[in-house]
Amino acid sequence: MVNETGKKPLTGLSTRAYILSQLRKNPGVPAAGEKLAKGAGVSRVAVWKAARSLAEAGYPVVSGKGGYRLRSTESDYLYPWEFGDKEDHFLYYPATDSTMDRARECALAGVSGGTIICAGTQTAGRGRNGKKWTSRKGGLFFTILERPKLSIINYTLLSMAAHIAAGRALGKICGKEAFLRWPNDVYIDGKKAGGLLSELYGEGDSVQWMAIGAGINVNNPVPGGASGCAAVLGRAVSRRDVLLAILDEFGKIKRAASDPIKIRDLWNYHAEGTGSRAIFTGACTFRNESRSGGNILARGIFLGVDYSGRCMLETEREIVGFSPAQGSLIFY
Repeated sequence: MVNETGKKPLTGLSTRAYILSQLRKNPGVPAAGEKLAKGAGVSRVAVWKAARSLAEAGYPVVSGKGGYRLRSTESDYLYPWEFGDKEDHFLYYPATDSTMDRARECALAGVSGGTIICAGTQTAGRGRNGKKWTSRKGGLFFTILERPKLSIINYTLLSMAAHIAAGRALGKICGKEAFLRWPNDVYIDGKKAGGLLSELYGEGDSVQWMAIGAGINVNNPVPGGASGCAAVLGRAVSRRDVLLAILDEFGKIKRAASDPIKIRDLWNYHAEGTGSRAIFTGACTFRNESRSGGNILARGIFLGVDYSGRCMLETEREIVGFSPAQGSLIFY
């Protein structure tokens, strides 16, 4: 895990964050250690230690005549100090089993809401219904820990807000409309570009904490039938920029999470397949593993979701709703 506290009063940034901000202003041009120390409000020794730690973390920071400089174009980083004055809200693991597991540990340890846990790769990334989420290098894997003031019955509103945010952000970055596929995926050009997962703990009728995880295809190799930011744009994309875009959209939308009608309408506006024919197949269990592909529970027209996030189908007889736990929606 990587994190850093102790922001300096002169800049509001940690020493590493400040040094990076200055070196990035003039890539390749040396910045004197004395000047950096004065600007950050620390000693030259502190600057040297911070520069060394950046180099050890993989940044192309070198020192020489004239000071410190960035030797070349940088790779893509998700370290906490990449997020400036928000650094204390980020945790980073080069590799972990699942950011959802780390978020649960943070929640139980009393870590504040708004914390974002990121990973370079995951060895046990999770999808819906116990499915494995392949988390290859170059993808964006993160979980947001929230402590919302929500009733248990309204917990889906925050998940829906995050789903909408991911779709909007990916659409803007890729320059193409992104669609929300029920219940938790994002599709571009008919191909899966990302998915979300949520977990919560409640007491009484209130949500005590909620973890919303996401796996987004950015620069990672994707399986057949899937897509991602680099695949759409034909070039590498900053995972940091993708994460910030999602968090920015989420910050705007979650203000409406107390309004079920507004969240419902926003989700349906970006929904895939509204008005299309679909079947809903019930979940079934084999050897304690939940899978889709059971009996057909309903056949009809997909109307979108209701304010609790249920899939709504108009059959020949009635309009029926299904929760994600009940099975899967298939268009035909």
